[in-house]
Parts: sequence; structure tokens; C-alpha cells
Amino acid sequence: MTMAACFKVSSLQLPCNHLQLPGPPPNPMVRARCALSKQAHRFLTSLSNNAATDDPSVSNRLIRKFVQSSSKSISLNALSHLLSPQTSHPHLFSLAFPLYLKISEANWFDWNPKLVADLIALLDKRGQMDQAQILILKSGLFDSYTRLKLLMSSPSSLYVKRRAFEAMMSGLCAMVLPFEAENLMEEMRDLALKPSVVEFRSGTYAYGRLGLLNDMKRCLNLTESEGFGLDTVYSNMILTSFGAHDKLSEMVLWLRRIRNSGVGLSIRTYNSALKSCPTITELLQDLKSVPITIHELMDNLQGDDGLLVQELIGSSILRDAMEWNSLEGKLDLHGMHLGSAYLIMLQWREELRSRFKDGNCIVPAVITVVCGMGQHSAIRGESPMKRRIKQMMIQMKCPMKIDRNNVGCFVAKGCALKDWLGSSNAFC
Repeated sequence: MTMAACFKVSSLQLPCNHLQLPGPPPNPMVRARCALSKQAHRFLTSLSNNAATDDPSVSNRLIRKFVQSSSKSISLNALSHLLSPQTSHPHLFSLAFPLYLKISEANWFDWNPKLVADLIALLDKRGQMDQAQILILKSGLFDSYTRLKLLMSSPSSLYVKRRAFEAMMSGLCAMVLPFEAENLMEEMRDLALKPSVVEFRSGTYAYGRLGLLNDMKRCLNLTESEGFGLDTVYSNMILTSFGAHDKLSEMVLWLRRIRNSGVGLSIRTYNSALKSCPTITELLQDLKSVPITIHELMDNLQGDDGLLVQELIGSSILRDAMEWNSLEGKLDLHGMHLGSAYLIMLQWREELRSRFKDGNCIVPAVITVVCGMGQHSAIRGESPMKRRIKQMMIQMKCPMKIDRNNVGCFVAKGCALKDWLGSSNAFC
């Protein structure tokens, strides 16, 4: 292994000569149902009972306990049953992947291409391509991991060991193996290699991605006890994890903590928060009846949804997205999801009204809203954001029109917009 390979933290060179998957599996209609052992049956029954509570930490604990106490045949029997098209537990399909990951850590485990192919096919069918990709790479990762670990025990320089450690941590967290990553950090301490905030951050986020939110919080507390403070990137990782697992109340509390700590929000913060807000998502389904003022929007929001939006409105994101001078006033919506662009537009409208009411405010010659032309849309040439903003302009009877020189922008003369905001039409 060359020294350069050790220094590549984010892109390990993964051997793939043993990752050749077999041809198409037999016809599912003629495949016999996998008979369950008694121990596997009790295990799947426990998982089924827990499914109603939707607590990933309990499921992971049951899986870990089952694999540790079961033989190879019984563990594989349970996994094969979940992968079978004729399984009697189709509601547990999402647990096949974490069960396989835990089985793969057992000392008796041998890589089985057919088993992996069946699991990849199931994940692909369910639209879980990220997890399918993890499976394709996982075996190659551990080959490289083993070589890097040998380098750690060799008489190499501290610098080389540090780079190898970073590469191993990066790989484990990319494969969403936070327990292994945390154990590695403890091993590295014994070698006088203190983990940096990057390693703590990656491990914390790996727990969050799995839905192990208590472990995520524990790792966050450990990070802070090591003297590493919060920053915007780290805060967004925590917020994204809460949102991915529908913990809206936790998101509200976290946003308050970010605000009180003085950590700035970002567009990604808006995106993560609002795409997890069910009421906002529902409102944006109907282009023609969406609320067009902050007041109307808040009337449609209740409970944690409203508290979440209130926390976002109080941030500095709008000011960061605006430019304002005598030549041009600009609002740039690049990088925003639909929910973020929608809320920012409502805030921007209120901000303009407030500015134009002030007699000392500069009135720009032209005002521009930049929403892009759709090059990065799933549908080529179509910008969902532009379509949303256009409909809002129509609803508000706003004088802004699509710019003839740049179809990704809406423009209006400053005075025309000022007159509109001062008229009753602005709030029809």
C-alpha cells in the first residue's frame, strides 16, 4: 500500500475483485418460504412488538443482543427470512439492513455474495439506494481498514498514523458504523492520538443518521467535554438528524439552543428544518392557495410547526441573502429548498415594506429576485422554485416580472415596488 493512499481521508481505494455479484436470483414465485427457527421467531416477534413504538434504539439493542446470543445458522436464518419475498414479516423490511451490519461484525461471518445481492435488491426496490451503495462498498472498506490498522501498529511517524486514523474514521462514519468509530477513537487515545472535532462531529452524525438519538446526544456531550464548541456545520448535523426522524419538538429546542449560544444559522439550517415541517410541506402542495403573508402563515401553523417557524424568522438568514444599494436591491434564493424560498420570500416582503415606510431608506433603481433557471432540477429546464415564486407574484399582484435578459430572475423598478407595497393590493 502506498503512503499516498493513507493520506486520502475521504476517498479510500477500495478493492472490488471480490464484489462480483451473481446473476439474477431465482424466480421469487417458486422460492420456498424460509422456515423460521424458534429463536429467530421470538426475535422477530420482539421486533414486531417494538415496531409500534418506532424507537430505533430499542430495535438496535434487540438486534445486537440476538446476534450476540445466537449461532451462525440461527442469525442467518432470521436474515434470510426477512429477505424472502414470502416473508411473514414484510413490515420489518427496514431492519434487514441493520441486522446484516451487526451479523457482519460476528467473528464467524463469511462474506456471502448471494445474501448481499438479495439485500441490495430489497433496498433498491424500497428506494434505499444510499444503504445499497454502502453494502456494495463495505467489504472493500474493511480490506483497506485492515491495511491501515496494520500501519497504525508499525513504527511509522505520528503524522502518518494520524492520517491513517483519519482515513479509518472517515470510512467507518461513511458506512454509518458509529459504535466502531467510537471504539476506534478510544484505541487512538492509547496511541497518544487525540481525536479532532472532525472525528467527533462525524461520529455524532453517524449515530444521528441511524436514529440513535440518545447516543448522538451522548457523543455531543462528549465533544463539548473535550473542549470543542458548536459551530454551524455541527449544529446543522444535529438538526438534520432530529428532522430525519420526525422529532419536531427536539428541533425547536435545538434551534433555541443554537440561537442562545450565538452560533449562526445558514441556508442549510432553513432547508433541514422546513423540509421536516409537515404543515409547510402540505401547504406547498397547492400552488394557488398558499398563505402569502407571515400573518396568514402563522394562522395555519400550530404547536411545534409554529414554534419552529418562529425560531427561523428570528434569524439573520434573510439579511445574509439580501443586497441593498442605490443601484440594485437583490434577494438571492440559490441553494434553498422550496420551503426555505417560500418563507424567505414572505420575510423579504415584510422587510421591504418596513424599509419603504422609513423615509430615509434608499430606493434602488431596480429590485431583483434570483431563483435560477432550473439547471439543477430533476426535470431539465424546469425550476420548481421559479414556478413557486411566479405563482406567489400572481397571488400578491406584485409588479415583479421575469427578466428578459435572465429568465431565472424576477425584476421590478424600485419605485414601482414601493408604490405596490404601499397600496392595498400588496395584501390582497
